[in-house]
Amino acid sequence: MKILFIPGGSPATVFGLVPLAQALRGAGHDVLMASTEDMMPVVTGTGVPGIAVTPHDIWHYITKDREGNLKEIPDDLPRQGPFVGRWFAQMGADGLPVLLEITRGWRPDLVVGGSMSYAAPLLAAHLGIPYVRQAWDTDDSNAQDRGAERELQPELRALGLSRLPEPDLRIEICPPSLTPPEAPPARLMRWLPGNLQRGLEPWMFTRGDRRRVCVTAGSRATPERTFAFLRGLVENIAPLDAEIVVPAPDALAADLRAELDGVRTGWIPLDVLAPTCDLVVHHAGGATTMTTMNAGVPHLIIPEAVVFDAPARRIADFGAALVLSPAEATPERVAEACGRLLSDPSFKERALELSREIATMPLPAEMVGPLEKLAARGRG
Repeated sequence: MKILFIPGGSPATVFGLVPLAQALRGAGHDVLMASTEDMMPVVTGTGVPGIAVTPHDIWHYITKDREGNLKEIPDDLPRQGPFVGRWFAQMGADGLPVLLEITRGWRPDLVVGGSMSYAAPLLAAHLGIPYVRQAWDTDDSNAQDRGAERELQPELRALGLSRLPEPDLRIEICPPSLTPPEAPPARLMRWLPGNLQRGLEPWMFTRGDRRRVCVTAGSRATPERTFAFLRGLVENIAPLDAEIVVPAPDALAADLRAELDGVRTGWIPLDVLAPTCDLVVHHAGGATTMTTMNAGVPHLIIPEAVVFDAPARRIADFGAALVLSPAEATPERVAEACGRLLSDPSFKERALELSREIATMPLPAEMVGPLEKLAARGRG
C-alpha cells in the first residue's frame, strides 16, 4: 500500500502526523510526506521520506494573497478563524499541481491530511482514492474550514464541487474529556510525540533539587517574533526560585543565553523534558499543548492567536491549566498564575487524569488495519 501524507507546512503539523506515518512504514507500507521546501529537513529528520511541493514557507501564505498583495491579519475571532483557513487553503492550492504531477508516477492508495491540509481532499478527489483527515491538535477547525471553502472555489469548481469533500475517515487525537459535544464522529487515536531529537544530557531527562518550569514558544519561535515574549516570561517567573528551561531553536537560544543568566536553553526535545517539569508556560501551539498533556504537567497558556483560545480554555475548564490572554499577561499576573499552578496540587492531579486518559486511547499501530481496509475498498 502507498500512502501520501500532507501536513500543514510547519514543524508542529509534521510532528503530529509522524507517529501514524511511522506505524504504517513499520507495517511494511510505502509512505511519502509532501510539504513545503523549508519543512524538508524537519520531515526527513523524523525519518519519513519527504518531497517539497511548494518553495514558499507559511509566512508567504499568511502575509500575501494569490496575487502577491499584502494581507491585513485580523485579530478578532470572527475573522481570524476563516482567515487562517484561507491561507492554509492558499498553500494547499499552490501545491496541488505539483502533487498531481508527482502522483502520475507514484499513485497512492490513500491520502492522509492534517486538520487544515486542504490539498489532501482535493488531491484525493482528483485521483478517486480515499481521504483520511487526522487531527494534529485539539482544535475542531470549523471556522477555518469555512474560510478554506471560500478560498478554494476555483479548485472545487474544477472538480464539480461546491464544498470540501468529507473525509472517508476522521482520526481524532483529542482526549474525550476535552472534545466539544458538536465534534463530528471520529476514530480515536492516542497522541504520541513525533518531534525531532538531539543528543541528550542527563539533566534533560532527570529532575533536580528545585522545581522546574519550562517556558517555550514552540518550534517556530524566532528572534524577531518571540524573543521579547520569552524574555519577559522568564523575568516574570525568576522570583519563584525555580529552575527555568527554555526549549527553543538554536538561533533564538543564542540570543536568550546572552541576556538571561542561569537559564538553560537550546533545542531540547520537549517530549524528553516535559515529564521532568512541574509547569509548562507556553503559547498554545498544538504540539506543545499535546506534549504537556501527555506528560501530565499543568500549563500556563498565553495563546499567541485568538483561534487558540477556545482549546486552551477547555484545558483550563478541566482544571489542568490557567489561561491568560496576551493583554492579561502582565508581570504580576504571570507570576501569580505560576505560583498558583505550582502550589495548588489540584492542577497536577487533573493534568495526570488527562495523561492517563490519553494513554488509554488506541495506538497509531492500531490504525493500520482500518486504513488497509479503507485503501482496499478504494481499489474496488
